[in-house]
Amino acid sequence: MSAWVLPDHIADVLPSEARHIEELRRQLLDAARGYGYELVMPPLIEHLESLLSGTGQALDLQTFKLVDQLSGRMLGVRPDTTPQVARIDAHLLNRSGVARLCYCGPVLHTRPDRPHATREPLQFGAELYGHAGLEADLEVLQLALDSVRAAGVRDVTVDLADARVVRALLAGLKPGDERLAQVHAALAAKDVSELKALAARLDELPAAARDGVVALAGLYGDARVLDEAQRVLPASATLTQALSELRWLASHLPAQFSNVTVRFDLADLRGYAYYSGIRFGLYVPGGSDALVRGGRYDEVGAVFGRNRPAVGFSLDLRELVAAVPARALRAAIRAPWGESAELRAAIASLRAQGETVVCVLPGHEQEIDEFECDRELVQQADRWMVRAL
Repeated sequence: MSAWVLPDHIADVLPSEARHIEELRRQLLDAARGYGYELVMPPLIEHLESLLSGTGQALDLQTFKLVDQLSGRMLGVRPDTTPQVARIDAHLLNRSGVARLCYCGPVLHTRPDRPHATREPLQFGAELYGHAGLEADLEVLQLALDSVRAAGVRDVTVDLADARVVRALLAGLKPGDERLAQVHAALAAKDVSELKALAARLDELPAAARDGVVALAGLYGDARVLDEAQRVLPASATLTQALSELRWLASHLPAQFSNVTVRFDLADLRGYAYYSGIRFGLYVPGGSDALVRGGRYDEVGAVFGRNRPAVGFSLDLRELVAAVPARALRAAIRAPWGESAELRAAIASLRAQGETVVCVLPGHEQEIDEFECDRELVQQADRWMVRAL
């Protein structure tokens, strides 16, 4: 095998895509700043016990592990940035009020999390700490929608769910019970026959809860799903609150985002296990999986000694770029190569104004690159002037 062949699901990013990713990264960070979010840059590696505190088995399996040559301790390469930002909020900032934080950087997975995915996503995300009200959930969802809109996505489907619905039904099972994982997998696949078989084995749950688990597989669609859930699921204060909050959140989207379709999937448990309340996924036409995932995870800071409200979202910039049309080449000015002080001063002045000036090296006049040279720098009399091509 050639030495330069890259590992499976790892790839170089070439100029055209890299330019699109970088331009989009700046747009998304600017969008987050417009909402008042501050940029943080967590490290790529941490001590393993800190990196994986409270994240569950799924992230443990996704984490590359290595030995620190300085301390001999085990390190992990981050597979997700949210726990790191929770640590920053809890220990480094330690603010008493609201903290709005955003980030953008690579994460690394031991395996792709779905077919054809990269193992090295470029993760952008935003998180709001310190407010338990639905206003925070709405703000984060609005920022997520503005982020994909900045990328050029026009038609978006928002799938809403709530982790409390499934947890309320399965509350009689002990944490770590292998049947929990089996039920979660069957719900994700909407496998009714498997759910019926599993429900028959959940003897410690009331009959209404077992029937509710099976019914969850069919509770997806428009707003009528919430009415159906109220009818077929066992009544509880938790369920009533979850359904009410989902209605409230959905009712506030159409006014600002006319191109958004809102749907509900009460069985949706995809994503990381730390979600504790409302969850959402953003889908685009033709996409088989969510382009953005987010929601409320009030327990994420507990392991760092500061359990306070938290809600946020994340996306992979590489996936986002692949889901939208390629951008036009950047406009540039073509200039001759030369040693004269006047020419060099003219080129420097244009670059200082934010223009891209491509100097044509001798013998390379016909080459094509990543810029659209729609103007050229020419000498007229004793002055250098920009002329349209």
